[in-house]
Amino acid sequence: MSAASESDIHTAIALADRRPVVPAERLVAEMVPPPRFAGVSFGSYLPDASQPSQYEAVQILESFAAGLNGAAEPPKRGWFRRSAPVPTGPAGIYLDGGYGVGKTHLLASLWHAVPGPKAFGTFVELTNLVGALTFQGAVRTLSTHRLLCIDEFELDDPGDTVLVSTLLSRLVENGVKLCATSNTLPEKLGEGRFAAADFMREIQGLSAHFRPVRIDGQDYRHRGLPAAPPPYDDAEVTARAARTPGASLDDFDALLEHLKEVHPSRYGALLDEVGAVFLRGVRQVDDQATALRLVVLADRMYDRELPVTASGVPFDEVFTEEMLRGGYRKKYLRAVSRLVALARDSAK
Repeated sequence: MSAASESDIHTAIALADRRPVVPAERLVAEMVPPPRFAGVSFGSYLPDASQPSQYEAVQILESFAAGLNGAAEPPKRGWFRRSAPVPTGPAGIYLDGGYGVGKTHLLASLWHAVPGPKAFGTFVELTNLVGALTFQGAVRTLSTHRLLCIDEFELDDPGDTVLVSTLLSRLVENGVKLCATSNTLPEKLGEGRFAAADFMREIQGLSAHFRPVRIDGQDYRHRGLPAAPPPYDDAEVTARAARTPGASLDDFDALLEHLKEVHPSRYGALLDEVGAVFLRGVRQVDDQATALRLVVLADRMYDRELPVTASGVPFDEVFTEEMLRGGYRKKYLRAVSRLVALARDSAK
């Protein structure tokens, strides 16, 4: 092998060798839109010309942002007293729609359009924050904010949903404005406000504070694009990882085993300094706990726009048909959509 070719060989990172420690302060500091949405705005959102609801959603959120920008600075709040009256208008906007219609883009655009203090995180990240700070600590920390944006509000875990609902009720009392997104299942599109009704039921007393906004449309990640590229063989995955700076390279089963030992709140840190992910031997996952951990990892990879090159089964077959019919179906379909998009990125 020539010296020139040797210089092109890189030692890949093994995610399964990493055990990150994430202090609570980092969890709070990182409550910002993920890198994929770091520079988005209402102006950069491209509504589907055939979907008027997408134009309407932009107008509603721009008006919501204008109301917040015109509000007084958030008052200093005491722990045992009620805050000043909440500004007029809805305390929250709920964006209801299918996969890939741009809800996160719009949510991040709202966050960028409103001055701080403000916070942005997924439902899972919010529950992790409560675990790290305690419930009262999370209330104290987030009550100093003007706006809290919650992406991917989960309706499939009653315990966590009630926990977050109670937290949001306390924040609304303290004058914090809210915006949340969640997904409507594909076959429920067109049936009215199906997901919105679920959301309003689960968040109980908060329902009166939210204005539901429906966003229709096709998944932009697959709109007019070719199917996901077929998987590579193991040797090609290994060779490509060696030619890619900042690559991680793992056997799929070893990585899944390692995820059992790492708290999901640390999956983002697991990917620190990784520029591309390479996986050998992707197989169908038939264990629910393992599948849910994979969903969180897929979300963090998607947030960081990490292309994924893999061997084994294609990503649209990674979850069993039984799982795709079960209670966590929304999570699995979102993960498939995102993994397929990242696999396409790897083929560019």
